[in-house]
Amino acid sequence: MAKKGRVFSGARPTGRQHLGNYLGAIKNYVALQQEFECVYSIVDVHALTTVETTKDLTSNTFDMALDWLAAGIRPEESIVFVQSHVPQVMELHTYLSMVTPLGKLTDLPTFKEKVRESPENVNYGLVGYPVLMTADIVLYRTDVVPVGVDQAPHLEFARETVRSFNYRYGAAVLKEPQMKNTEIPKVLGIDGQQKMGKSLNNHIELAATPEETRLRVMQMVTDPQRMRRTDPGNPEVCNVFSMHKIFTPAEDVAMINQECRRAGIGCVDCKKRFAENLNQNLAPFREKRAEIGANPATVWDVLHDGAKRARAIAEETMVSVREAIQLPK
Repeated sequence: MAKKGRVFSGARPTGRQHLGNYLGAIKNYVALQQEFECVYSIVDVHALTTVETTKDLTSNTFDMALDWLAAGIRPEESIVFVQSHVPQVMELHTYLSMVTPLGKLTDLPTFKEKVRESPENVNYGLVGYPVLMTADIVLYRTDVVPVGVDQAPHLEFARETVRSFNYRYGAAVLKEPQMKNTEIPKVLGIDGQQKMGKSLNNHIELAATPEETRLRVMQMVTDPQRMRRTDPGNPEVCNVFSMHKIFTPAEDVAMINQECRRAGIGCVDCKKRFAENLNQNLAPFREKRAEIGANPATVWDVLHDGAKRARAIAEETMVSVREAIQLPK
């Protein structure tokens, strides 16, 4: 089947992936391979804007790549690589910064949010993050970028930057990427309140053992109004039930919905059933992860080969960019 175009997406190296990563990004990465030529980058340079130490950067990169491959990203047809292994992205980032008004960067909602979170660490790289992100996208002549609603302003910034560059240098050198809206669910952590994440230690790792998974699931907060086993529940406000709808067969979801409302089953039983279904769903992923991880060189081979393929595309783009700017040869 002919592909519809090229997709690019990147993610910061956060190590072993959790359910939130899978439902919010990885699952979509895998599905997009059916229709598009996919370029997936582990954006390690982006990570430098907020990390205080890089001691885990290599291991986090490896673990993320391993999880991506185990989940179904196919390196024989998709390009999977580490951002810093393609130095052309830094060159393009510099050129794009010359057509980027500072005010546009400081007005972006994500920048303001980062400033509120870490006012003591507002570095140049953080301000220029969207410019580097734009370079990531356009360097590979990307047609489509999958984004959620919260990332839409960044992609629109990228599109404006492309138009500014092309206008400044009088040639349609860079391709303006199109937006592919994706419904990225907000996956709550085991606390049932905050978004699932490692920093809050409210996550469930994909690669956890079945027993570790069961213990984490049993810690999950359910319907806060259901104080006793005999109290009727309300599945609409139960985080465990929201996960059942993803990982549990439809007929069992209907049963749990009904029995919870009439106190036919309790929260403990509901969580036990979810843990069992979750472990069953993750079993093929874990088996494949163990198989690939038994030979770590395989993962690095994939990343190095991906970088080689990515650099070939990147250099073609940069030849055109340098000519348009009229840099001395």
